[in-house]
Amino acid sequence: MSLDGQPTAYMDVCQCHGYDRGVTLTTTPGTAGAVGAASDVCCPGSSCELLPAEQAGALARVFKALADPTRVRLLHYLAFSDSGTACACHLPGELGISQPTLSFHMKRLHDAGLVVREKRGRWVHYTVSSAGLARVSEFLDLPAQPGSTCC
Repeated sequence: MSLDGQPTAYMDVCQCHGYDRGVTLTTTPGTAGAVGAASDVCCPGSSCELLPAEQAGALARVFKALADPTRVRLLHYLAFSDSGTACACHLPGELGISQPTLSFHMKRLHDAGLVVREKRGRWVHYTVSSAGLARVSEFLDLPAQPGSTCC
């Protein structure tokens, strides 16, 4: 309540998640508390757990690697190649990029666990990592409609 006895409005902040829920509560002279505060319950118990930080970091590296259109094209090319693998000697011409640029992009995909590389003589052959794709697929298989919504 303000000093002049007028109703005081404030924005309610969700204590369990720390973000503004956009709920405006007012206190009026002569009331014990905020109007509607008793019925405004924030996030009754959550039964889910957070993704472990290490797993979230690994997935973030994958999504960062896939945030570049050239790398998405490379991964698609490898995934749909007839032999399931592609030689680094063919890829620059297919994509219209230089060999150093290809190496840069393939290193990002490899470091993210999306491709496996094998040196055969002078050239490196790349194959899509099925384990890497499985981790991404498993993560993306989130429920379409979460069991409960909060706030």
